[in-house]
Amino acid sequence: QVHFVESGGGLVQAGGSLRLSCTASGISLSINHMAWYRQAPGKQRELVAAMYSAGSTTYADSVKGRFTVSRDNAKNTVYLQMNSLKPEDSAVYYCMRLPPLDSWGQGTQVTVSS
Repeated sequence: QVHFVESGGGLVQAGGSLRLSCTASGISLSINHMAWYRQAPGKQRELVAAMYSAGSTTYADSVKGRFTVSRDNAKNTVYLQMNSLKPEDSAVYYCMRLPPLDSWGQGTQVTVSS
């Protein structure tokens, strides 16, 4: 069974940075396409960043240039480096395979104060 555990969220002031981590069990992240999603209260879950098995990445326009997704194959962990954070980045962040085949983890809360 596949499980994802997200961590690294917290409260940060606008302009600050956070690094989120997603550790997987049951799959090897190096051979899967992975993505970070976020969901703010009252809004639909949206895809923020994706990293494909070959290493290429894509980003939502709203985070391009500020967020970076990376992967540590030895640790079976995917990261999301978030810089220049804005209040509108506040949400619960989740990692998931692409396409979404598994149960969602608990996510990690990111709150950006203005």
